[in-house]
Amino acid sequence: MIIKGFSFAAVAAGIKYPDRLDLGLIFSDEPAVTAGVFTTTQVKAAPVLIDMERLRQGRSQAVLVNSGCANACTGREGMNNALETGRLLAEQLGIEQDMVLLSSTGVIGAQLNMPAFRSNLKPLVEALSPDGFEAVARAIMTTDTVPKTVFRREMIGGREVGFMGMAKGSGMIMPNMATMLAFVVTDARISYSELSRALKSGVQESFNRITVDGDTSTNDMVLVLANGTADNDWIDDTATPAYETFQNVLEEILKDLALQVVQDGEGATKCITIRVCGAKENGHAEIMARTVANSNLVKTAFFGEDANWGRIIAAMGRSGVRFNQDQVDIAFGDVVLVRNGLGLGPEVEAEAAKILREKRFTVCIDLKDGNGCEEIHTCDFSIDYVKINADYRS
Repeated sequence: MIIKGFSFAAVAAGIKYPDRLDLGLIFSDEPAVTAGVFTTTQVKAAPVLIDMERLRQGRSQAVLVNSGCANACTGREGMNNALETGRLLAEQLGIEQDMVLLSSTGVIGAQLNMPAFRSNLKPLVEALSPDGFEAVARAIMTTDTVPKTVFRREMIGGREVGFMGMAKGSGMIMPNMATMLAFVVTDARISYSELSRALKSGVQESFNRITVDGDTSTNDMVLVLANGTADNDWIDDTATPAYETFQNVLEEILKDLALQVVQDGEGATKCITIRVCGAKENGHAEIMARTVANSNLVKTAFFGEDANWGRIIAAMGRSGVRFNQDQVDIAFGDVVLVRNGLGLGPEVEAEAAKILREKRFTVCIDLKDGNGCEEIHTCDFSIDYVKINADYRS
C-alpha cells in the first residue's frame, strides 16, 4: 500500500549491532498535521522531551527513529546529541529543524552512537521510497520477534482515505498512554484539534488497555501524521459523520497494533483478555482487570495451563475495589468454573484447562454489583521472559 506524499527508508547504521536495520525515516513531502501522545513516566528520554515541545505547533515533516539506544537518562550530552541528529537530518532533507521529530528505543543510560548517525543520514535520505514502510517497521524492532503493521482504506467524506500504522513493543509494556513506539500516517485532511482528540480517544481504548509486564518505558510515544493528499472535505468538527468515521478507523488501527504487541510479548505463548463486568462503575472494573492482568501468579498459571482460579480471586481482593466475594462468577471462555464465589469442582476445572491451551482466550469476571465493564489485554509469563530480560543489555 502507498499513500501519496509519504516516503520511508531504513538502513543498517550499526548503532549497536552490525548488519541490522536500526535507523528509520518517515517523511512527508509537505508539512503534515501531527498529533502525539507520550509516556506518562517522570523519567522521559531526550527525544520525548524534544517532540513534546516541537508538537506544540501541531505540524511535522519527518520522523527519525532508531533502535539500539533509548537516549534516556543521558543528561545534557544526550539532549545535544538528539538535537544534532535532527539538525543533520533537516539539512539533508532541506526542511526546518523543528519539523523533525525524533524517536529512540533500546537500552537506557547509553549515549547515541553519533558516528553511526553522521555517516548514515545521507544514505537514509537517498533511500526514501513510497514502499519503504515495512523496512522502517523492522528497523524499530528490539526484542520484538515480528514487525507490527496495519493497512486500511476507508471512504470518508466521499473520498478514499488511506491509513498505514506500525508499532514496536514486546516488553516494558503497561504504558498508560501508548506502546513503546507507534506511528500512523494517513492522507486524510483533518485539523489538529480533531486529530489530537481522535488520537487520545483511540489510545485510551487500545494501548491503554494492554499490559505485558506492568512496566512503563521512558520512550513511549504514538504519533499520527496527516498530510491531506486525499483531498477529502476538511474534518474540522467532531460533530460530523466524517469525524466519527475517522475516529473509529483510527481506533481500530491502534487496537490492532496494541493486540499485536501483546501477542508478541517477550516470551509470550498466549494472548488473554481479562474482562470484568458487573462492577459499580467502569473505573472500578478497569482497576480490577488491570490488577488481575498484571498478577505474576495469574500469568504463570496461564503459561502452565493451570485453571487456578484462586490466584485470580486473590488478585481481585488486593485490587482496592470493594466487592462481595460470595457473588463472584469466573469463566474461562464459555466454561464457568466459579459460581457465587465457589469453585464448581475438578471436572469443570479440567474443561477450563482446555481453554488455556488456546492461543487466545477471554477470562470473564462478573461481580454482579452494577453496570461497569472494562477489558484489559495481557499475555502469559513464560520462562523465556526471564531469559530475555536477564541479559537484555548484552
